[in-house]
Amino acid sequence: MQLGCREIKKLIPQRFPFILIDRVVDIVPGKEALAIKNITSNDILLLGHFPDMPIMPGVAIIEAMAQTAIILFAVKSNEEQGTKKPLYFLGSVKARFLHPVVPGDQLKIKVLSERALPTGAFVSAEATVEDKKVSEAELIFSVKNE
Repeated sequence: MQLGCREIKKLIPQRFPFILIDRVVDIVPGKEALAIKNITSNDILLLGHFPDMPIMPGVAIIEAMAQTAIILFAVKSNEEQGTKKPLYFLGSVKARFLHPVVPGDQLKIKVLSERALPTGAFVSAEATVEDKKVSEAELIFSVKNE
């Protein structure tokens, strides 16, 4: 299953300039997802980080991972609950940054469900550029059904 911009906007609450994934290229609901973010010199988050040497902030990479994780579980949740939209709260992050991400890079974000609970989930995430790992993280988040 693939998702474009319109489908992503239906599943996550974030809006411009904080939607940090451009496309979901593969998803197995509740199990794993692969998303991409194309990094350009026009990205608003890069304007001040750093003006003479733009680098995607680590916190933005974590947010892209979290948004991919939301989609991973939101697709499954929508299938099960219909119109009810759960709220997702990122609670804990353990991350490592291995290489900078710069304009011209295509960031691929892979998220795997390690453990899903009715009230949250544990996921592992990895971000790569041209098959080179640039970041990895363990994310824990809670889910509140409206």
